[in-house]
Amino acid sequence: MPKMKTNSSAKKRFRLTGTGKIKRKHAYKSHILTKKSKDRKRRLTKSTLVHPSDRSNILKLMALK
Repeated sequence: MPKMKTNSSAKKRFRLTGTGKIKRKHAYKSHILTKKSKDRKRRLTKSTLVHPSDRSNILKLMALK
């Protein structure tokens, strides 16, 4: 059976933490920033974790499961 390929877009967007959770970046931080408040832009800068219900799909894309 051939090896499973990693999805290139998932490889660039997600990282695995030491405890096995998946980190992601917030969306809506690339353009049209003038109408967004400073607080909102600061919150969008920080990374967060993927919701547990999406975890299995992302692991499949990353060829980890």
